[in-house]
Amino acid sequence: MIMFAWGASIFFTESRPPDDAMQIYVVGKQWMWKLQHMEGNREINELHIPVGRSVKLTMTSEDVIHSFFVPAFRTKQDVVPGRYTTTWFKATKAGKYHLFCAEYCGTNHSAMIGWVYAMEPQDYQQWLSGTPKGTLTEAGGQLFNDLACVNCHHTDGSGRCPSLVNLYGSTVRLAGGGTVKADEAYIRESILNPAAKVVEGYQPLMPTFQGQVTEEQVVDLIEYVKSLAQKPAEQPNQTRGQAQAGSPAARQ
Repeated sequence: MIMFAWGASIFFTESRPPDDAMQIYVVGKQWMWKLQHMEGNREINELHIPVGRSVKLTMTSEDVIHSFFVPAFRTKQDVVPGRYTTTWFKATKAGKYHLFCAEYCGTNHSAMIGWVYAMEPQDYQQWLSGTPKGTLTEAGGQLFNDLACVNCHHTDGSGRCPSLVNLYGSTVRLAGGGTVKADEAYIRESILNPAAKVVEGYQPLMPTFQGQVTEEQVVDLIEYVKSLAQKPAEQPNQTRGQAQAGSPAARQ
């Protein structure tokens, strides 16, 4: 029992990324890795990261099960279609490290390889600013408008669908009883299969966007919704209504 408690404590400590970890999204696809930085930079089969900074990967697959494997970092995590899995690491030495898929995923499985470039912080910032791009949040906001989501998701809650202001991280009450935490997985499911968990007090009117948006676009939408999660406590000089009126969704 002592060994179990000790081991379990170490496992939970090591499996949870630090709160200040840098967020990167990963999409596996036969036979490539597609990676998205929060600043908007996108890579294929390459990942640039700064040395000395914890990095959290949120991963999913477009087709079959893959496995994100960086031997030098002692990290390997399955990448599963239809859900998000996470892993994290911190590079301590600058260099170029192998990236593999460690789960047989088809005829070209052996070619699903890439490189992780661990860079000194100043070099990473220079790389990051080398090709200016819009952030994931900005891309998500544009897509939110293009898909006409703003017509139903009013910031004041008067629309046919729930307000998304302060949604991320909250506890959502569901029709028929029960609750769910509004994390990345819940938002993704609500985009692709909105009838799976209907919010209490609303009808299942939202159409599915399965097949209309890519996994990368789902990530953009998730980050846009997360950007609306600004608690009133963080804005002491505003009322709740004023905070909503000044949100990105209201401005758009």
